[in-house]
Amino acid sequence: MTERAAMQALARLVPPGSRVLDLGCGDGAMLDYLQRERGCSGYGVEIADANVLACVQRGVDVIQLNLDEGLALFEDNSFDVVLQIDTLQHLRNAEVMLRETARVGRTGVVAFPNFAHWPNRLSVLRGRMPVTRRLPYQWYDTPNIRVGTYKDFEVLATKNRLRILDSFGLQDGREVRWLPNALAGTAVFHFEHA
Repeated sequence: MTERAAMQALARLVPPGSRVLDLGCGDGAMLDYLQRERGCSGYGVEIADANVLACVQRGVDVIQLNLDEGLALFEDNSFDVVLQIDTLQHLRNAEVMLRETARVGRTGVVAFPNFAHWPNRLSVLRGRMPVTRRLPYQWYDTPNIRVGTYKDFEVLATKNRLRILDSFGLQDGREVRWLPNALAGTAVFHFEHA
C-alpha cells in the first residue's frame, strides 16, 4: 500500500475542517495532508526528537510527549477526531490510551498492522514469526510491543464501550471490507464513545 493511498483512505474518515489530534504523528505527514487537503487544524503528539523537528519543518504544530504518560493536558472532547495511526502497537498502555482517545475526541480513528492477515498466519503455521511490508522486523528487534488482529480490536472496543462507526482493512492501497481479518494487512476503525 502506498503511503499516499493510506493517507487518502484514512483522511476520508476525518470531516473537512475538523480539529484533529494525531497521536504518534511521526514526521507530521498525515496532519500536514489533513491541513492541506481537508482544511483541518490541530496538533501532533510525538516523542522522537527527529520527528518533532520534521513536524516543525512542515509547519505542523507538535507537542513532544510520551504517550505512555497519558493525555491529562487535554480536556474532554477538545478535538473532533483523534488519530492513532500505527501507534497502538507501540504503547505499553494501549487500552488506557484507547479510552483517552475516546475521552479527548468526539471520534477516534485507529489503524494498526493486522496480525491475522493470511501471510502472517502462513508464517506462524510454518513455525516462524511473520516478516512482511506491514511487519518488517524480526521478532527480536521489533518496535511493536504487541500484535493484534482486526477481530481483537472489535472485542476491545466492545469491552471499553466504544461504538464502531466504520471499520475496514487496507491492503495494497485499497479498502478491504470483505473478510478484512484475513485479507488486509492493516486494520482501520472509526469509533466514538457509546
